[in-house]
Amino acid sequence: MKEIVVISGKGGTGKTSIATSFAVLGANDIVIADCDVDAADMHILLQPKNSISEDFISGELALIDQDACTQCGKCFDVCRFDAIDVNNGIHIVDELSCEGCGYCARVCPVEAITNIPQNIGQWHIAETRFNQPFVHAKLGIGADNSGKLVAHVKNKAKEVAKELNKSFIIVDGSPGVGCPVVSSLSGAHFVVLVTEPTVSGLHDLKRVYELVKKFHIKAGCIINKADLNKQKAEEILEFMKEEEIVHLANIPYDETFTEAMTDCKAIVEIEDSEVKHLIIDAWNKVKEINK
Repeated sequence: MKEIVVISGKGGTGKTSIATSFAVLGANDIVIADCDVDAADMHILLQPKNSISEDFISGELALIDQDACTQCGKCFDVCRFDAIDVNNGIHIVDELSCEGCGYCARVCPVEAITNIPQNIGQWHIAETRFNQPFVHAKLGIGADNSGKLVAHVKNKAKEVAKELNKSFIIVDGSPGVGCPVVSSLSGAHFVVLVTEPTVSGLHDLKRVYELVKKFHIKAGCIINKADLNKQKAEEILEFMKEEEIVHLANIPYDETFTEAMTDCKAIVEIEDSEVKHLIIDAWNKVKEINK
Protein backbone atom coordinates (compact mmCIF):
# COMPACT_ATOMS: atom_id res chain seq x y z
CA MET A 1 0.00 0.00 0.00
CA LYS A 2 1.47 3.36 -1.09
CA GLU A 3 0.35 6.75 0.19
CA ILE A 4 0.31 9.49 -2.46
CA VAL A 5 -0.08 13.04 -1.11
CA VAL A 6 -1.11 15.89 -3.39
CA ILE A 7 -0.12 19.34 -2.07
CA SER A 8 0.67 22.84 -3.28
CA GLY A 9 2.65 25.77 -1.94
CA LYS A 10 -0.37 28.07 -2.34
CA GLY A 11 -4.11 27.77 -2.82
CA GLY A 12 -5.81 27.94 -6.19
CA THR A 13 -3.28 25.95 -8.22
CA GLY A 14 -5.67 23.11 -9.06
CA LYS A 15 -4.50 20.75 -6.30
CA THR A 16 -7.92 19.34 -5.45
CA SER A 17 -8.86 18.99 -9.13
CA ILE A 18 -5.71 16.91 -9.70
CA ALA A 19 -6.24 14.85 -6.53
CA THR A 20 -9.86 14.15 -7.49
CA SER A 21 -8.82 13.15 -11.00
CA PHE A 22 -6.27 10.71 -9.56
CA ALA A 23 -9.02 9.35 -7.32
CA VAL A 24 -11.28 8.75 -10.32
CA LEU A 25 -8.46 7.12 -12.30
CA GLY A 26 -7.53 4.91 -9.34
CA ALA A 27 -10.92 3.20 -9.64
CA ASN A 28 -11.39 0.36 -7.15
CA ASP A 29 -7.75 0.08 -6.07
CA ILE A 30 -7.63 3.14 -3.81
CA VAL A 31 -8.83 4.78 -0.64
CA ILE A 32 -9.31 8.56 -0.72
CA ALA A 33 -8.52 10.92 2.17
CA ASP A 34 -9.37 14.62 2.10
CA CYS A 35 -6.90 16.11 4.58
CA ASP A 36 -7.55 19.74 3.66
CA VAL A 37 -9.68 19.91 6.80
CA ASP A 38 -9.68 23.71 7.06
CA ALA A 39 -11.39 24.04 3.67
CA ALA A 40 -12.56 20.55 2.71
CA ASP A 41 -14.19 20.47 -0.72
CA MET A 42 -13.35 17.11 -2.27
CA HIS A 43 -16.77 15.85 -1.19
CA ILE A 44 -18.41 18.32 -3.60
CA LEU A 45 -16.92 16.46 -6.55
CA LEU A 46 -17.04 12.94 -5.12
CA GLN A 47 -20.56 13.22 -3.65
CA PRO A 48 -20.15 10.76 -0.74
CA LYS A 49 -22.94 8.38 0.29
CA ASN A 50 -23.56 5.94 3.15
CA SER A 51 -21.61 8.29 5.42
CA ILE A 52 -20.78 7.43 9.03
CA SER A 53 -19.84 10.53 11.05
CA GLU A 54 -18.24 11.10 14.44
CA ASP A 55 -17.23 14.14 16.46
CA PHE A 56 -13.51 14.69 16.90
CA ILE A 57 -12.53 15.58 20.47
CA SER A 58 -9.11 17.18 20.88
CA GLY A 59 -7.67 19.80 23.21
CA GLU A 60 -9.31 21.46 26.18
CA LEU A 61 -11.02 24.71 27.08
CA ALA A 62 -10.90 26.48 30.45
CA LEU A 63 -14.26 27.02 32.17
CA ILE A 64 -14.76 29.31 35.19
CA ASP A 65 -17.41 28.43 37.77
CA GLN A 66 -18.73 31.90 38.57
CA ASP A 67 -20.41 30.68 41.77
CA ALA A 68 -17.04 29.56 43.14
CA CYS A 69 -14.88 32.31 41.62
CA THR A 70 -13.69 35.04 44.03
CA GLN A 71 -12.56 37.33 41.17
CA CYS A 72 -9.04 37.43 42.61
CA GLY A 73 -7.52 37.92 39.14
CA LYS A 74 -4.71 35.36 39.41
CA CYS A 75 -5.90 33.60 36.26
CA PHE A 76 -5.84 36.91 34.40
CA ASP A 77 -2.28 37.61 35.58
CA VAL A 78 -0.80 34.29 34.43
CA CYS A 79 -2.60 33.71 31.10
CA ARG A 80 0.03 34.21 28.39
CA PHE A 81 -2.61 33.91 25.64
CA ASP A 82 -4.72 36.84 26.92
CA ALA A 83 -7.67 34.45 27.06
CA ILE A 84 -9.08 35.79 30.35
CA ASP A 85 -11.31 38.83 29.92
CA VAL A 86 -12.75 41.00 32.68
CA ASN A 87 -16.30 42.24 32.11
CA ASN A 88 -17.82 44.40 34.86
CA GLY A 89 -15.44 42.83 37.35
CA ILE A 90 -16.30 39.28 36.26
CA HIS A 91 -13.51 37.06 34.88
CA ILE A 92 -14.55 35.09 31.80
CA VAL A 93 -12.74 32.90 29.25
CA ASP A 94 -12.36 33.99 25.62
CA GLU A 95 -12.95 30.64 23.91
CA LEU A 96 -11.13 31.59 20.69
CA SER A 97 -7.99 32.66 22.55
CA CYS A 98 -7.84 29.85 25.14
CA GLU A 99 -5.20 27.20 24.37
CA GLY A 100 -6.36 24.84 27.13
CA CYS A 101 -2.94 24.74 28.79
CA GLY A 102 -4.47 24.45 32.27
CA TYR A 103 -2.20 26.99 33.98
CA CYS A 104 -5.12 29.15 35.12
CA ALA A 105 -6.76 26.14 36.78
CA ARG A 106 -3.50 25.30 38.53
CA VAL A 107 -3.10 28.77 40.12
CA CYS A 108 -6.76 29.27 41.06
CA PRO A 109 -6.83 29.31 44.90
CA VAL A 110 -10.45 28.13 45.11
CA GLU A 111 -10.35 25.58 42.25
CA ALA A 112 -13.05 27.46 40.35
CA ILE A 113 -11.52 26.65 36.94
CA THR A 114 -11.73 23.32 35.17
CA ASN A 115 -10.64 22.23 31.68
CA ILE A 116 -13.25 20.57 29.50
CA PRO A 117 -12.58 18.54 26.31
CA GLN A 118 -13.28 20.35 23.03
CA ASN A 119 -15.22 19.12 20.03
CA ILE A 120 -13.18 20.66 17.20
CA GLY A 121 -14.99 19.14 14.20
CA GLN A 122 -16.31 16.00 12.58
CA TRP A 123 -14.76 13.20 10.56
CA HIS A 124 -16.58 10.90 8.17
CA ILE A 125 -16.16 7.53 6.47
CA ALA A 126 -18.24 7.19 3.33
CA GLU A 127 -18.25 5.92 -0.24
CA THR A 128 -17.78 8.10 -3.30
CA ARG A 129 -20.21 8.01 -6.20
CA PHE A 130 -17.70 5.55 -7.71
CA ASN A 131 -18.10 3.29 -4.63
CA GLN A 132 -14.59 4.02 -3.35
CA PRO A 133 -13.82 4.33 0.38
CA PHE A 134 -13.60 8.02 1.28
CA VAL A 135 -12.41 9.47 4.60
CA HIS A 136 -12.82 13.20 5.12
CA ALA A 137 -13.36 15.77 7.85
CA LYS A 138 -14.25 19.35 8.60
CA LEU A 139 -12.56 21.47 11.23
CA GLY A 140 -14.85 23.64 13.34
CA ILE A 141 -14.80 27.43 12.90
CA GLY A 142 -11.89 28.92 14.82
CA ALA A 143 -10.80 25.48 16.06
CA ASP A 144 -7.18 24.49 16.63
CA ASN A 145 -5.49 21.09 16.33
CA SER A 146 -6.00 20.76 12.57
CA GLY A 147 -2.84 18.64 12.45
CA LYS A 148 -4.35 16.12 14.86
CA LEU A 149 -7.54 15.91 12.79
CA VAL A 150 -5.47 15.34 9.63
CA ALA A 151 -3.54 12.57 11.38
CA HIS A 152 -6.82 10.97 12.44
CA VAL A 153 -8.19 11.06 8.88
CA LYS A 154 -4.98 9.52 7.52
CA ASN A 155 -4.91 6.78 10.14
CA LYS A 156 -8.52 5.85 9.40
CA ALA A 157 -7.75 5.77 5.68
CA LYS A 158 -4.80 3.44 6.33
CA GLU A 159 -6.98 1.15 8.41
CA VAL A 160 -9.54 0.93 5.61
CA ALA A 161 -6.85 0.39 2.96
CA LYS A 162 -5.29 -2.46 4.93
CA GLU A 163 -8.64 -4.05 5.66
CA LEU A 164 -9.71 -3.92 1.99
CA ASN A 165 -6.22 -4.63 0.61
CA LYS A 166 -6.05 -1.49 -1.53
CA SER A 167 -2.85 -0.52 -3.36
CA PHE A 168 -3.01 3.27 -2.92
CA ILE A 169 -4.22 5.99 -0.61
CA ILE A 170 -4.78 9.30 -2.40
CA VAL A 171 -4.46 12.20 0.04
CA ASP A 172 -5.60 15.72 -0.81
CA GLY A 173 -3.43 17.80 1.51
CA SER A 174 -3.69 21.43 2.58
CA PRO A 175 -1.92 24.23 0.69
CA GLY A 176 1.02 26.01 2.30
CA VAL A 177 3.55 24.72 4.82
CA GLY A 178 1.60 24.75 8.10
CA CYS A 179 0.77 22.11 10.67
CA PRO A 180 -1.85 20.23 8.57
CA VAL A 181 0.65 19.93 5.70
CA VAL A 182 3.29 18.50 8.03
CA SER A 183 0.72 16.00 9.29
CA SER A 184 -0.30 15.14 5.70
CA LEU A 185 3.32 14.37 4.74
CA SER A 186 4.02 12.13 7.72
CA GLY A 187 4.27 8.55 6.50
CA ALA A 188 3.77 9.40 2.81
CA HIS A 189 5.55 7.47 0.06
CA PHE A 190 5.31 10.02 -2.74
CA VAL A 191 4.33 13.68 -3.04
CA VAL A 192 2.68 15.31 -6.03
CA LEU A 193 3.36 19.05 -6.06
CA VAL A 194 0.91 21.16 -8.04
CA THR A 195 2.07 24.62 -9.04
CA GLU A 196 1.46 27.36 -11.58
CA PRO A 197 3.87 29.51 -13.64
CA THR A 198 3.76 32.71 -11.60
CA VAL A 199 6.19 34.49 -9.30
CA SER A 200 4.25 33.37 -6.22
CA GLY A 201 3.77 29.89 -7.67
CA LEU A 202 7.52 29.32 -8.01
CA HIS A 203 8.29 30.94 -4.63
CA ASP A 204 5.76 28.78 -2.80
CA LEU A 205 6.82 25.65 -4.69
CA LYS A 206 10.37 26.15 -3.42
CA ARG A 207 9.10 26.77 0.09
CA VAL A 208 6.90 23.67 0.27
CA TYR A 209 9.58 21.50 -1.31
CA GLU A 210 11.98 22.49 1.47
CA LEU A 211 9.44 20.92 3.81
CA VAL A 212 9.10 17.80 1.66
CA LYS A 213 12.89 17.33 1.67
CA LYS A 214 12.92 17.24 5.46
CA PHE A 215 10.74 14.13 5.24
CA HIS A 216 13.03 12.55 2.60
CA ILE A 217 10.06 11.82 0.34
CA LYS A 218 10.42 11.51 -3.43
CA ALA A 219 8.34 14.10 -5.28
CA GLY A 220 6.88 14.83 -8.68
CA CYS A 221 5.43 18.08 -9.98
CA ILE A 222 2.57 19.12 -12.23
CA ILE A 223 2.67 22.64 -13.70
CA ASN A 224 -0.92 23.73 -14.17
CA LYS A 225 -1.78 26.47 -16.71
CA ALA A 226 1.79 26.04 -17.95
CA ASP A 227 1.18 27.94 -21.20
CA LEU A 228 0.16 31.20 -19.51
CA ASN A 229 3.74 32.18 -18.64
CA LYS A 230 6.27 30.07 -20.52
CA GLN A 231 9.26 31.86 -19.00
CA LYS A 232 8.14 31.05 -15.44
CA ALA A 233 7.28 27.50 -16.51
CA GLU A 234 10.87 27.11 -17.75
CA GLU A 235 12.18 28.43 -14.43
CA ILE A 236 10.06 25.87 -12.59
CA LEU A 237 11.38 23.09 -14.85
CA GLU A 238 14.94 24.23 -14.12
CA PHE A 239 14.26 24.16 -10.38
CA MET A 240 12.76 20.67 -10.70
CA LYS A 241 15.85 19.50 -12.59
CA GLU A 242 18.17 20.90 -9.90
CA GLU A 243 16.20 19.21 -7.12
CA GLU A 244 15.58 15.95 -9.04
CA ILE A 245 11.82 16.38 -8.85
CA VAL A 246 10.01 14.18 -11.35
CA HIS A 247 8.25 16.16 -14.08
CA LEU A 248 4.77 14.64 -14.24
CA ALA A 249 2.99 17.00 -16.63
CA ASN A 250 2.61 20.46 -18.10
CA ILE A 251 -1.13 21.13 -18.23
CA PRO A 252 -2.31 24.01 -20.43
CA TYR A 253 -4.97 26.49 -19.37
CA ASP A 254 -8.35 24.93 -20.10
CA GLU A 255 -11.75 26.34 -19.20
CA THR A 256 -13.03 22.76 -19.08
CA PHE A 257 -11.70 22.69 -15.51
CA THR A 258 -14.32 25.26 -14.55
CA GLU A 259 -17.03 23.48 -16.51
CA ALA A 260 -16.17 20.20 -14.78
CA MET A 261 -16.32 21.78 -11.31
CA THR A 262 -19.63 23.44 -12.16
CA ASP A 263 -20.98 20.00 -13.05
CA CYS A 264 -19.41 18.50 -9.89
CA LYS A 265 -17.12 16.29 -11.96
CA ALA A 266 -13.41 15.61 -12.23
CA ILE A 267 -11.71 16.93 -15.34
CA VAL A 268 -10.90 13.36 -16.47
CA GLU A 269 -14.64 12.65 -16.70
CA ILE A 270 -14.97 15.17 -19.54
CA GLU A 271 -14.47 13.13 -22.69
CA ASP A 272 -13.54 15.97 -25.05
CA SER A 273 -11.07 17.63 -22.65
CA GLU A 274 -7.61 18.10 -24.14
CA VAL A 275 -5.95 17.80 -20.71
CA LYS A 276 -7.59 14.48 -19.81
CA HIS A 277 -4.83 12.37 -21.37
CA LEU A 278 -2.11 14.51 -19.78
CA ILE A 279 -3.52 13.77 -16.33
CA ILE A 280 -3.90 10.09 -17.20
CA ASP A 281 -0.23 10.01 -18.22
CA ALA A 282 0.73 11.75 -14.96
CA TRP A 283 -1.22 9.19 -12.92
CA ASN A 284 0.45 6.34 -14.81
CA LYS A 285 3.87 7.85 -14.00
CA VAL A 286 2.92 8.05 -10.32
CA LYS A 287 1.85 4.39 -10.33
CA GLU A 288 5.02 3.32 -12.13
CA ILE A 289 7.24 5.15 -9.62
CA ASN A 290 5.34 3.61 -6.69
CA LYS A 291 5.18 -0.02 -7.81
